[in-house]
Amino acid sequence: MPRSQRNDNFIDKTFTVVADILIKVLPTSNREKQAFTYYRDGMSAQAEGEYAEALQNYYQALRLEIDPYDRSYILYNIGLIHTSNGKHGRALEYYYQALKRNPSLPQALNNIAVIYHYRAEQATEKYQPEVASLLYNKAADYWNEAIRLAPTNYLEAQAWLRQRETEVN
Repeated sequence: MPRSQRNDNFIDKTFTVVADILIKVLPTSNREKQAFTYYRDGMSAQAEGEYAEALQNYYQALRLEIDPYDRSYILYNIGLIHTSNGKHGRALEYYYQALKRNPSLPQALNNIAVIYHYRAEQATEKYQPEVASLLYNKAADYWNEAIRLAPTNYLEAQAWLRQRETEVN
């Protein structure tokens, strides 16, 4: 039974019913409809922490989806799962792929910055100040771009950038 038919709460059931209606009435190909169904099931599994199942659904959606914009969100969600699993290098690969297809995806830019910031902190702990500095600079670059695209988001990053600027000056 597809995950979309197993939802237990009212909001998920309502979303599933509305999504099913939209899938039936929108002028899209069967391939696009299948891709969306896999994507939706992947999101549902991911929300429940069922990462292996979510990845399977996302990979199926990627196999079917041809629209670059839609693929960017699938790739982004795969990156989120790898981030959650501590596979930061793998996550970066998927975030970069997502940005290649959709450069206006501030959440991917933010997550890349978070990973670089984390790696910079690790380098600092290992007494590698040059490496840490390079990684902090990369984090700042990605956060600045994310904030440029979404100026009211990423308030902690904005505060970190302001603090960093005062420390440098």
